[in-house]
Amino acid sequence: MSELVCIAFKDSSTADRELNELRAMEKEYVLDLEDAVIVVRDKDGKVHLKQCVDVFGGATPHGVALGMLWGSLIGLLFMNPLAGLLGSLAGGAGGGAMTVAANEYGILNDYGIPDNFIRGLGNTIAPGTSAIFLLIRNFDQDKLSARISKYEGTILKTSLSPEQEEKLRIALTHQRDQTMSKK
Repeated sequence: MSELVCIAFKDSSTADRELNELRAMEKEYVLDLEDAVIVVRDKDGKVHLKQCVDVFGGATPHGVALGMLWGSLIGLLFMNPLAGLLGSLAGGAGGGAMTVAANEYGILNDYGIPDNFIRGLGNTIAPGTSAIFLLIRNFDQDKLSARISKYEGTILKTSLSPEQEEKLRIALTHQRDQTMSKK
Protein backbone atom coordinates (compact mmCIF):
# COMPACT_ATOMS: atom_id res chain seq x y z
CA MET A 1 0.00 0.00 0.00
CA SER A 2 1.26 3.46 -0.88
CA GLU A 3 1.81 6.16 1.73
CA LEU A 4 0.70 9.77 1.27
CA VAL A 5 2.97 12.53 2.57
CA CYS A 6 2.30 16.27 2.14
CA ILE A 7 5.04 18.70 3.18
CA ALA A 8 4.74 22.51 3.08
CA PHE A 9 7.68 24.90 2.61
CA LYS A 10 8.27 28.58 3.42
CA ASP A 11 8.81 29.76 -0.17
CA SER A 12 7.63 28.96 -3.68
CA SER A 13 10.79 27.22 -4.95
CA THR A 14 11.74 24.79 -2.18
CA ALA A 15 9.27 22.11 -3.30
CA ASP A 16 11.06 21.96 -6.68
CA ARG A 17 14.43 21.50 -4.98
CA GLU A 18 12.92 18.82 -2.75
CA LEU A 19 11.60 16.98 -5.80
CA ASN A 20 15.08 17.01 -7.37
CA GLU A 21 16.43 15.44 -4.17
CA LEU A 22 13.67 12.83 -4.22
CA ARG A 23 14.45 11.96 -7.86
CA ALA A 24 18.08 11.36 -6.87
CA MET A 25 16.92 9.14 -4.00
CA GLU A 26 14.72 7.23 -6.42
CA LYS A 27 17.76 6.46 -8.58
CA GLU A 28 19.56 5.22 -5.43
CA TYR A 29 16.55 3.00 -4.56
CA VAL A 30 15.89 4.85 -1.29
CA LEU A 31 12.26 5.35 -2.32
CA ASP A 32 9.80 4.47 -5.07
CA LEU A 33 7.42 7.30 -6.00
CA GLU A 34 4.03 6.45 -7.44
CA ASP A 35 2.99 10.08 -7.83
CA ALA A 36 4.38 13.50 -6.97
CA VAL A 37 2.65 16.86 -7.31
CA ILE A 38 4.06 20.27 -6.47
CA VAL A 39 1.65 22.97 -5.34
CA VAL A 40 2.64 26.62 -5.49
CA ARG A 41 0.36 29.29 -4.09
CA ASP A 42 1.30 32.59 -5.68
CA LYS A 43 1.25 35.99 -3.94
CA ASP A 44 -2.35 36.53 -5.14
CA GLY A 45 -3.46 33.30 -3.45
CA LYS A 46 -4.00 31.30 -6.67
CA VAL A 47 -3.02 27.63 -6.44
CA HIS A 48 -0.92 26.12 -9.26
CA LEU A 49 -0.33 22.35 -9.62
CA LYS A 50 2.68 20.75 -11.28
CA GLN A 51 2.19 17.06 -12.07
CA CYS A 52 5.62 15.48 -11.71
CA VAL A 53 5.12 11.82 -12.63
CA ASP A 54 4.68 10.83 -16.28
CA VAL A 55 1.18 9.35 -16.50
CA PHE A 56 2.07 7.16 -19.45
CA GLY A 57 5.59 6.19 -18.41
CA GLY A 58 6.98 6.78 -21.90
CA ALA A 59 4.09 4.98 -23.61
CA THR A 60 3.85 7.50 -26.46
CA PRO A 61 7.43 6.97 -27.81
CA HIS A 62 6.93 3.24 -27.37
CA GLY A 63 3.65 3.44 -29.30
CA VAL A 64 5.30 5.35 -32.17
CA ALA A 65 8.09 2.76 -32.41
CA LEU A 66 5.60 -0.10 -32.37
CA GLY A 67 3.44 1.72 -34.94
CA MET A 68 6.46 2.15 -37.22
CA LEU A 69 7.20 -1.56 -37.02
CA TRP A 70 3.63 -2.60 -37.76
CA GLY A 71 3.29 0.06 -40.47
CA SER A 72 6.41 -1.20 -42.19
CA LEU A 73 5.22 -4.81 -42.01
CA ILE A 74 1.79 -3.90 -43.42
CA GLY A 75 3.48 -1.77 -46.07
CA LEU A 76 5.63 -4.76 -47.08
CA LEU A 77 2.49 -6.87 -47.36
CA PHE A 78 1.04 -4.38 -49.85
CA MET A 79 4.41 -3.86 -51.60
CA ASN A 80 4.77 -0.26 -50.37
CA PRO A 81 6.82 -0.12 -47.13
CA LEU A 82 7.32 3.65 -47.37
CA ALA A 83 3.56 4.31 -47.29
CA GLY A 84 3.20 2.01 -44.27
CA LEU A 85 6.05 3.80 -42.49
CA LEU A 86 4.62 7.27 -43.20
CA GLY A 87 1.16 6.17 -42.11
CA SER A 88 2.47 4.82 -38.82
CA LEU A 89 4.42 8.04 -38.16
CA ALA A 90 1.29 10.11 -38.81
CA GLY A 91 -0.73 7.86 -36.50
CA GLY A 92 1.89 8.09 -33.75
CA ALA A 93 2.05 11.89 -34.06
CA GLY A 94 -1.76 12.08 -33.92
CA GLY A 95 -1.84 9.87 -30.83
CA GLY A 96 0.79 12.05 -29.14
CA ALA A 97 -1.19 15.21 -29.98
CA MET A 98 -4.36 13.66 -28.52
CA THR A 99 -2.45 12.78 -25.34
CA VAL A 100 -1.19 16.37 -24.96
CA ALA A 101 -4.66 17.80 -25.64
CA ALA A 102 -6.30 15.42 -23.12
CA ASN A 103 -3.75 16.39 -20.47
CA GLU A 104 -4.18 20.12 -21.24
CA TYR A 105 -7.93 19.92 -20.63
CA GLY A 106 -7.53 18.00 -17.38
CA ILE A 107 -8.81 14.65 -18.59
CA LEU A 108 -5.70 12.77 -17.44
CA ASN A 109 -4.81 14.73 -14.31
CA ASP A 110 -6.26 12.46 -11.62
CA TYR A 111 -3.70 9.70 -11.83
CA GLY A 112 -2.48 8.91 -8.32
CA ILE A 113 -3.41 11.70 -5.90
CA PRO A 114 -6.79 13.33 -6.71
CA ASP A 115 -6.45 16.93 -7.91
CA ASN A 116 -9.42 18.14 -5.84
CA PHE A 117 -7.73 16.91 -2.65
CA ILE A 118 -4.46 18.63 -3.67
CA ARG A 119 -6.19 21.91 -4.51
CA GLY A 120 -8.15 21.85 -1.25
CA LEU A 121 -5.04 21.32 0.86
CA GLY A 122 -3.08 23.73 -1.37
CA ASN A 123 -5.54 26.48 -0.44
CA THR A 124 -4.49 26.11 3.20
CA ILE A 125 -0.85 27.06 2.62
CA ALA A 126 0.15 30.71 2.81
CA PRO A 127 0.48 32.82 -0.35
CA GLY A 128 4.04 32.78 -1.71
CA THR A 129 4.75 29.27 -0.42
CA SER A 130 4.82 25.76 -1.87
CA ALA A 131 4.13 22.17 -0.90
CA ILE A 132 4.89 18.76 -2.28
CA PHE A 133 2.44 15.86 -2.30
CA LEU A 134 4.03 12.43 -2.50
CA LEU A 135 2.47 9.03 -3.01
CA ILE A 136 5.27 6.66 -2.05
CA ARG A 137 5.16 2.93 -2.82
CA ASN A 138 8.24 1.98 -0.82
CA PHE A 139 10.97 3.85 1.09
CA ASP A 140 13.82 3.62 3.57
CA GLN A 141 12.54 5.76 6.47
CA ASP A 142 15.92 6.65 7.97
CA LYS A 143 17.62 7.58 4.69
CA LEU A 144 14.59 9.56 3.51
CA SER A 145 14.33 11.50 6.77
CA ALA A 146 18.05 12.33 6.79
CA ARG A 147 18.07 13.61 3.22
CA ILE A 148 14.95 15.79 3.31
CA SER A 149 15.65 17.40 6.68
CA LYS A 150 17.63 20.27 5.13
CA TYR A 151 14.52 21.71 3.47
CA GLU A 152 12.80 22.64 6.75
CA GLY A 153 9.33 21.54 5.74
CA THR A 154 6.20 21.17 7.80
CA ILE A 155 4.05 18.05 7.52
CA LEU A 156 0.53 18.95 6.40
CA LYS A 157 -0.90 15.46 6.06
CA THR A 158 0.34 11.90 6.06
CA SER A 159 -0.90 8.34 6.03
CA LEU A 160 2.27 7.10 7.72
CA SER A 161 2.07 5.19 10.98
CA PRO A 162 2.38 7.42 14.07
CA GLU A 163 5.96 6.20 14.62
CA GLN A 164 7.01 6.91 11.03
CA GLU A 165 5.32 10.32 11.09
CA GLU A 166 7.12 11.24 14.31
CA LYS A 167 10.50 10.25 12.82
CA LEU A 168 9.81 12.43 9.79
CA ARG A 169 8.61 15.34 11.94
CA ILE A 170 11.76 15.09 14.12
CA ALA A 171 13.99 15.08 11.04
CA LEU A 172 12.26 18.17 9.63
CA THR A 173 12.38 20.13 12.90
CA HIS A 174 15.93 19.02 13.77
CA GLN A 175 17.36 20.93 10.82
CA ARG A 176 15.21 23.96 11.65
CA ASP A 177 16.47 23.93 15.25
CA GLN A 178 20.10 23.70 14.09
CA THR A 179 19.60 26.66 11.76
CA MET A 180 17.99 28.75 14.52
CA SER A 181 20.81 27.98 16.99
CA LYS A 182 23.45 29.25 14.52
CA LYS A 183 21.75 32.66 14.25
